[in-house]
Amino acid sequence: MENYKYILFFNQIDINAIDLVGGKNASLGELYTQLNPIGVNVPNGFAVTAKGYRLFRKQNNLEKSLATVLNLLDTKQYTNLSEIGEKARALILSATIPDEIRTEISTAYQSLSKQSETKNLGVAVRSSATAEDLPSASFAGQMESFLNINGENQLIDAVHRCYVSLFTDRAIKYRNDMGFTNLDIAISVGVQQMVRSDKAASGVAFTIDPDSGFHNTIIINGSWGLGENIVQGTITPDEWMVFKPTLENSKLNPILKRHCGRKEFTMIYAESSEETSSQHTIINTPTTVEKQNQFSLSDKEVIQLAHWCYTIEKHYKKPMDIEWAKDGLNNQLYIVQARPETIYGKDIKQVREIYKLTEKGNLITKGIALGDKIATGKARILNSPEEGNQLLEGEILVTDLTNPDWDPIMKKAAAIITNKGGRTSHAAIVARELGVVAVVGCGDATTVIKNGQQITVSCAEGKDGNVYDGKLKWEITEHDFSQLSMPETDPMFILADPDKAFELSNYPNKGVGLMRLEFVISNSIKIHPLALLEPDKITDKAVINQISELTKGYKDGKTYFIDKLAEAVSIVAAAFYPKDVIVRMSDFKSNEYANLIGGKYFEPHEENPMIGFRGASRYYSDFYRNGFALECEAMKKVRNEMGFHNVKLMIPFCRTIEEGQKVLAEMATNKLVKGENGLEVYVMIEIPSNVILADEFAQLFDGFSIGSNDLTQLTLGLDRDSALISYLFSEQNPAVKALIRETIHAAKRNKIKVGLCGQAPSDISEFAQFLVEEGIDSISFNPDAIIKGIENILATEIKNTVRL
Repeated sequence: MENYKYILFFNQIDINAIDLVGGKNASLGELYTQLNPIGVNVPNGFAVTAKGYRLFRKQNNLEKSLATVLNLLDTKQYTNLSEIGEKARALILSATIPDEIRTEISTAYQSLSKQSETKNLGVAVRSSATAEDLPSASFAGQMESFLNINGENQLIDAVHRCYVSLFTDRAIKYRNDMGFTNLDIAISVGVQQMVRSDKAASGVAFTIDPDSGFHNTIIINGSWGLGENIVQGTITPDEWMVFKPTLENSKLNPILKRHCGRKEFTMIYAESSEETSSQHTIINTPTTVEKQNQFSLSDKEVIQLAHWCYTIEKHYKKPMDIEWAKDGLNNQLYIVQARPETIYGKDIKQVREIYKLTEKGNLITKGIALGDKIATGKARILNSPEEGNQLLEGEILVTDLTNPDWDPIMKKAAAIITNKGGRTSHAAIVARELGVVAVVGCGDATTVIKNGQQITVSCAEGKDGNVYDGKLKWEITEHDFSQLSMPETDPMFILADPDKAFELSNYPNKGVGLMRLEFVISNSIKIHPLALLEPDKITDKAVINQISELTKGYKDGKTYFIDKLAEAVSIVAAAFYPKDVIVRMSDFKSNEYANLIGGKYFEPHEENPMIGFRGASRYYSDFYRNGFALECEAMKKVRNEMGFHNVKLMIPFCRTIEEGQKVLAEMATNKLVKGENGLEVYVMIEIPSNVILADEFAQLFDGFSIGSNDLTQLTLGLDRDSALISYLFSEQNPAVKALIRETIHAAKRNKIKVGLCGQAPSDISEFAQFLVEEGIDSISFNPDAIIKGIENILATEIKNTVRL
């Protein structure tokens, strides 16, 4: 190998070389030397060291002139940032690369081309600051990168432009914000063999959920062509969610969730790119509809990539932000960058603020929610960063998409709304870093929102970020569990929305005591199960089109239902793994089923659906057993294919012992056999007959879950939805408490678990005391009540200990 003064090849670099080659190149060297040998593909390359940049600065006498310019910067309001940045860049651009650096770059490039057996090898040229990609400071996106660079002249031009990008407006401001003085930081330039992802796909991956900080998943985004579209937020990418604990087991499917993004554009090489400047070597082209509807990676490739990401995380011993590419010529995957994740790669917060809207408004648009807060203000529609001075403090930035040039402007915004972008786009990453409310990928925000319009941006309603007209009111509840210990009685969640599972898993808990399937079926699946199985019975063309649109991309309606339901349950099971997640099979009333798409063609009309054709009665009936079979298939997939044996199943509204036997037999027909692979089946105790025959029910089922709402209304003979007699509804009624007491005692006699789901134990401390003193095993709470519920349980347990 040549004796270089200003060049280091990747095999000469490791993670300790940040002072020499910057954070990005140090990480590439570490990947190439440590992980490439064990099967993680990393393209070769070299770094022009920071020593080379310092020589460039010295030989061109830039120190004094740069310092003079930068000292004039208004570091409070940044009113002259553009002017100062332009002058600094002009100084760098007018300078020349020293001959000895040019010679070494040319020699190293020829060597890399020879190793690859390619004349004029295509390379990626990336800036790498000497303080870059530290856990405390991420310079990602602050400086320039150039793709598809061919030939020595184009390469040297790209290196020069990387030097210039050390003084972009955004980089100057970021260094000031982070406490670095402008001449403290040098720049290295990485030169890496291009992966021909222009003919395949590329993307990014996080070894942590970037929204919640949940550590057990790997999030992979992908799109056709070169990866800049994802980073810039130009497109909505494909997304996969992979579960780390089952990734190592080849018999299990670790992919929790997959979403086919629109992938509106494909970035490819420009024609005759070797003859153009380094700034014009790539172009964006519209993606064909056929390609938009295809995933950019196969499941097998996703799993391989996830293995590599997990290997990288374990090597670095911290959550990582990774860039990957697939070569369309050899169909191989490669890792092209890896840096520490800078938002959630730290301790889980013990104090949380919960935002909740207290009034409704007209929905203007929606997109992907980032964070969980709410903001309000006047909308300011901007078309480019040059219009940034129009955005006033406290206004909401509305634009098509953002790139790093927007960073100084985004810091002034009360909230950010974009037409384009996904969870790993530039706008998303910066919004998380700033802690700003943001909704990305709306599609039509700049069209439907008016300039100056008062709007409210809510990211507190699940995965969808909603933009409402007007100034809405909201409340903030602080949950502090920093000093909260875990009680003997298990506190569990009542959970409906899988999108909140990762966030909630950070709270003190012992799992999920009730996962309701109705929410998933209503909000995600949306279609009546029988409408999917018997589409010929539907005659309304609008309904047929609705079903066709929702099930697009799935083999058939049956697969759609099974996959969507399994996906939702697996996400909750993963969030709380290995703690128990008790899934209640569907418990819609007939009028609620009728409200699903296509439901009116199948559901009977009942005068009193509350005590009509619901729960267990449906499962074994000729009318619905095929629909129940779909639920069973989904649960089989979750437990057997994905390995979530922490999922237990629960049967609601089971009126008689005979019904219980029929349901278990129906489940067995669908190959869900109680006791097989550790499957436990619970029953809801919500009808007085359940309590009267509790010993018999205990012989059939593995556990009881007391549904206090239904048990109260059926014990007292009242309709809980009737405002006229609502004052009579009380779980504290002696008759209700007598039945609850007997249920707990029956469970203890029969050595099975017993829990209760309901609001009362968090609202009424005396009711929590009653349950704990009777010896209940668990109490399940709604998410907003679990902290108060735990406090009530602990108060009773402490009181009882003092008595002893």
